[in-house]
Order: sequence, then structure tokens, then C-alpha cells
Amino acid sequence: MTDASCGVAHGHAPAGHGPDRVLVAVFASPVAGALLRIGAELGWYPVLVEPDAARPAPPGLPVGTLRVLGVPELAGELAGPAADVVVTDHHRDELGVLLRDALTRPVRWLGVMGNPRHTGPHVAALAALGVPPAEVARVHRPIGLDVGSRTPAEIAVATLAGLLADRNGRPGGFFPQP
Repeated sequence: MTDASCGVAHGHAPAGHGPDRVLVAVFASPVAGALLRIGAELGWYPVLVEPDAARPAPPGLPVGTLRVLGVPELAGELAGPAADVVVTDHHRDELGVLLRDALTRPVRWLGVMGNPRHTGPHVAALAALGVPPAEVARVHRPIGLDVGSRTPAEIAVATLAGLLADRNGRPGGFFPQP
């Protein structure tokens, strides 16, 4: 009997991932670009949420990347249980509003990048908008595997590895949640 994973690795079986996987990168940044490029290779449908229409998209986004100005523009599976939402900049003024909007959707996973040694600014931003603490607790931070990432591509790989582990029910090594 052949292992299904081995068959996929050798090109003898379909990978089993289709458009049912959605990766929503919030805010145009170098990390968002790397996330969407690598994520598309891993089977995610790439979506960029950037509320500033004048801000350029990161270079090299995959063909077919959907770009929208806000979470309310995402419909159906783009903001449903197959969507993983990653906020790539925790310094933007729109952070609270975008997270609040994402929390109203049945997304599979929602996380904000940031240094684990500092309190996430999303907590105060969401509290100021009246988001209950139980909803704030749904936001993962920090995110990704603790591999000492320094570059946008390394951060993207660590984040996507953590998302894959979480999606597959494996203990991939996400940072412990406070």
C-alpha cells in the first residue's frame, strides 16, 4: 500500500487542495506579498485587503490575486470557514476596524503579526471599538512557528507552516497564546 503523502510528493496523486482554501493578507506589505506568493503555491486562493487605494500592491503577487479595500467586500468562501486571515502590519490606524470586521465573519483562523515580547496593539484597538474580550481572544498573536524569522519570506514561511499545522490538526509549534 502506498502512502498518500508519498504519492503526492512524487506526482502520482492529486494534492487535494483547491479553491476551498483562502488566504487573506491584510495590508499591503513585503510580508503580505511573500505570504500570498508562497500561499498560492501551497494551494491557497490569494486575497489582499488594503484600505488605502493609493498604496501599491506588493510586487510579484500571484496572477488572480483579488484586491479589496475592506473585509466587508469579501463574500462567501472568501470570508468563510476556509479563510485564514493574517494581518501583516500592527501599526496601521485601521487595525481595529479591520479586525472587528473580520471577527464578524466565520473565518477559520485570524492572526496578527507582532513581537511576542510586547502587548499587541490590537487588544486596545478592539476594546476601544467595544469588541468583547472573548472575541478579542479569538485573534492569534504572535503567529507562526518560532524559527527566528527575520525577512519577509522567512516570516511568510513560518506563518504558513503554522497555518498548515493548525489546519491539519498537528502541533506545529505555534507560539503559546497568552
